[in-house]
Amino acid sequence: MGSGIAQMAAQSGFATILFDVNEAILEKAKEKIQKNLQFLVDKKKISSEEKKEIFSRIKFTSEIKDCTAFVIIEAIVEIEKAKISLFTDLANFNNEEVIFASNTSSLSVSQVQEKIPFPERVIGMHFFNPPYIMKLVEVVKGKLTNQEVVNAVLDIAEKMGKAPVLCEDSPGFIVNRVARHYYLESLKIVEDGIASFEQVDEIMEATGFKMGPFRLMDLIGIDINLTVSESVYKAFNNASRFEPSPLQLEKVKNNFLGKKTGSGFYNYTKTSA
Repeated sequence: MGSGIAQMAAQSGFATILFDVNEAILEKAKEKIQKNLQFLVDKKKISSEEKKEIFSRIKFTSEIKDCTAFVIIEAIVEIEKAKISLFTDLANFNNEEVIFASNTSSLSVSQVQEKIPFPERVIGMHFFNPPYIMKLVEVVKGKLTNQEVVNAVLDIAEKMGKAPVLCEDSPGFIVNRVARHYYLESLKIVEDGIASFEQVDEIMEATGFKMGPFRLMDLIGIDINLTVSESVYKAFNNASRFEPSPLQLEKVKNNFLGKKTGSGFYNYTKTSA
């Protein structure tokens, strides 16, 4: 997700810094971005020269002190403490004008911003996978978010060619709150033996969905999807309609996480994973 956002920012003309503490992850990000840009060249969407220009706008670094910018978009694990820790560290290298945008898909922006410097500069900027293709961005206003920050992030999203939708901070925001039942009811159908996951995907795709729920969970990562379900479940005081699926819990326990591990609900070759 992080490399996809960086690619999209660079394609939109922004000078971009892509940070990760893991050098190996940075190398994979370079390869992924180069591959995606070459695909655009092959499809005659951009020229070879444009590819070089776009890639040259991205600085890859494993040094957090290099991360100084007007807008910083965080796309790390869905753990509140980790996001707070990262933003707190970044505040040491940035002034009070920085915008901290979290790509969280379900955590409370209001709770995150209350525990870090410049709380009024914190906002949710939820991209969808893959971010260089998917148009939607949920812009989530926390209780303390300054309206100038909201306006700036909406403008940035539009400049990146996205369709931003503004919403107030609430469990699951809009998409993941609605989508929980796309996944959870599909899982329940399989658990109850009503249909196989392949049949559920087939019929949903036949009715117009680009991806059935099980293919989509494999793409997103079954562990990430489960984390969102658990977050929404907890936020709604363990309401039964949001209860995580035992089938999904079992997949995660056995490390069958989808495309990224080569096996989820479906099996994938190394080249397609």
